[in-house]
Amino acid sequence: MLVAFSHLRWDSVWQRPQHLLTRFARETPVLVVEEPKFWGKRADVRLREEDGVTIATPLLSRRSPGHRWGFGAAVNAKIAALIDPLIPEGDDLTLWYYTPMALGAEPPSGRVALRVYDAMDDLASFESAPAEMRAQEARLLSAADLVFTGGPTLYRQRQPRHPAVFCFPSGVEPEHFGAARNGIARPAKLARRPRPILGYFGVIDERMDLDLLAGIADLRPEWTIVLVGPVAKIDKAEIPARENIVRVGQRPYAELPGFLASFDVALLPFARNAATRAISPTKTLEYLAGGRPVISTPIADVVDLYGDVVSIAATAGEVVAEAERLLRRSPAEEAGWLGQVDAMLDAHSWDRIAARMGQVMAERRGRIARSSLSRSAIDPMTSLLGSSA
Repeated sequence: MLVAFSHLRWDSVWQRPQHLLTRFARETPVLVVEEPKFWGKRADVRLREEDGVTIATPLLSRRSPGHRWGFGAAVNAKIAALIDPLIPEGDDLTLWYYTPMALGAEPPSGRVALRVYDAMDDLASFESAPAEMRAQEARLLSAADLVFTGGPTLYRQRQPRHPAVFCFPSGVEPEHFGAARNGIARPAKLARRPRPILGYFGVIDERMDLDLLAGIADLRPEWTIVLVGPVAKIDKAEIPARENIVRVGQRPYAELPGFLASFDVALLPFARNAATRAISPTKTLEYLAGGRPVISTPIADVVDLYGDVVSIAATAGEVVAEAERLLRRSPAEEAGWLGQVDAMLDAHSWDRIAARMGQVMAERRGRIARSSLSRSAIDPMTSLLGSSA
C-alpha cells in the first residue's frame, strides 16, 4: 500500500498529486491523507473513494493551543491513530510526502518499505508557512529513501542534501488538453467577450502578479483577460477589478480544455518572489497541449524547461507587445511552433513520468532489501531477532 500525505485537498485544482497517485493506484492500493479539519466534535476520519484512490480526511475535535492549520506536531499523533485502522495487517508500506509537516502522522501499523518525498513546491518560502517548516524538511530529507522534485530549481536546491534526488518535472495528459485544438465546445460565458482573450487557469494566490494583470487590462481595455480558478490565501479584494477582467472561479478538470479553446493567448502571470523562486507550473504543458501560445514572466524553470516554445515577458507592456506578435504569426510559423511543441509533449506525459518513478522506487526497494539481508547475514543477533528495515 502507498500512503500519501498531502497539504492539498483532493477536490481542489487537479495537479501533480492527483495525476501521479491515480496512476500508482492502478498497481497498488493508495490511501491519501489530507490535512485535518477541525469540526468541534469527537475525533474521527472521513473516508471516500475517488478516482481509484481512498481519501482520508482526519476530523479533529478542536485545535491545540498555538496550532493554526494542517499537519503539525500538535496533531500528527492523533492523525496517526485515526488512520492506523485503515492499514491492512502485515502490509509493506510506501510512505509518500508532499509536506514535511506530516512527519509523525504515519500509521504505526505496517512495515515501512520505502519513504519518498515528492517536493513539488518550496513550501517554506510561502508567506503562510509554519515557522518550523524548514527544520521539518531537514528531518524529512534525513528520513527519506528517495527524493523527487517537480523541477530543476527544486532539484538544485535539494540535490546536495540527499544522496538520491531525481528531477521529475510535472507532465501532461496530451489527449485531454489536445481537445482544445479540435473544435471542443467553448463556455457560453465567454462567447460574446471581446477578443483577443488572454487566459489563465490555476490557483490565484500570492504567486500571482496581480499588478501585471491590472497593467495589461489597462493598456488594452478592448481585450479580455480571463481568470479560471480558486482564490487561496489572499483577499479576493486584491484581485484587480476591471470591466475586461473576467473571474470564472474553480472549474472541474474536465472543463479546462473548453476554456483553453477560448484563449487566444495563455498566461503564466507569476510574480517574482520567494514563493515562485522554485515554481515549475504544471499548466505550462497543459496550455501547450491545447495548441495555445504561452507568455510567461521570467520564472527560472519555465525558461529552463520550455524557453524554446514559451515567450517570456516581464512587464505589462512586454506582455502586450508579445501577444500582438504571437497573434500575427503566419500559418507556416504556427505549424513550425506546433511541431516543436508536440515533440516536447511526447516526452512529458504523466504516464511516462509515473512509470519511470515506479521503476526508481522498485530499484530503491530492492537495494534496501538487499542491504537488510546483508546486515542480517553479518549480525547474528539481527538474524535471530529479524530485521525491521
